[in-house]
Amino acid sequence: MKIIRLADSSAEPPLVHDTAPQPEPGQGEVLIRVCAAAVMPTELFWYPTSHTKSGVKRSRAIPGHEFSGVVASASPKAGNLEPGLEVFGMNDWFADGAMAEYCVAPVSAVASKPPRLSHAEAASVPISALTAWQGLLDRAKIRSGERVLVHGGAGAVGAYAVQLARLHGARVTATASAGDAAFVRELGAEQVIDYRASRFEQWVSDMDVVFDTVGGETLGRSWGVLKEHGRMITIASAEENAIDPRSKEAFFTVEPSRKQLTLIANLLETGELRPFVSAVVPLSRAPEVFAGAVPRQHRGKVVVSLADANQVEGIMTQSKWESA
Repeated sequence: MKIIRLADSSAEPPLVHDTAPQPEPGQGEVLIRVCAAAVMPTELFWYPTSHTKSGVKRSRAIPGHEFSGVVASASPKAGNLEPGLEVFGMNDWFADGAMAEYCVAPVSAVASKPPRLSHAEAASVPISALTAWQGLLDRAKIRSGERVLVHGGAGAVGAYAVQLARLHGARVTATASAGDAAFVRELGAEQVIDYRASRFEQWVSDMDVVFDTVGGETLGRSWGVLKEHGRMITIASAEENAIDPRSKEAFFTVEPSRKQLTLIANLLETGELRPFVSAVVPLSRAPEVFAGAVPRQHRGKVVVSLADANQVEGIMTQSKWESA
């Protein structure tokens, strides 16, 4: 099968085209014929990309840890994940990813694809939507009527955080650039603060929850706008080993969840949540995407298409969401 993998040495481009045997699903896994895989350029620098779970150095990793496709085969106890079912989900962080014609994924990280979405749209969802869901609902436990500040409201995770907070009855304020303000309001933010023009603490105070996707100085200044017993959530990776124990406590990493993916799929199918895809490119251009050489035409992630009638090779023009 065709794949994109990390190069053997730093003398080569970071990612190279190659072939590999089709993988076999292990216990509790399914084999997916990949139709689309979303790109997260920072993945090339993640610890699981260069090391195994035991800490041994790893090489030739296949990136791409969120996908949409069709079940090709499944191990016993895969439930309703039968061959031919269209699904979307995540790979194990330490396993080879979905920049390949086939990949394996844990049953616990895969759910039925919302029929309303193309494979490209579905592939852009799992990591971002699950991160927002787990941060707001599992960790912050937001309640209707609470005031929530989302830093980076136009970003991949922030856009879902704004939508989910609104859907759960929160009053949402978000930071974004002036050019993204109308977009973030459309997602459900009552107030959008241009972070380039002013400091957010001049406009907000007594927030019940701050959902931070930025970290650093932004996170540091955010403690002052929380009310007593307010909850801070951050996904900025630099905070995992922060000196400030509050930041370490606020940091979390998304975990796969079939149950939550199914709930998210239902919201996507009804239109209560919207996905966002910037561009769709063929597998041959995947190295360009990871290198940041593919221009974004819309908000959202760049998605690599492998084989699906719902997608085109090249830049995606107009989605059903824009034409609705």
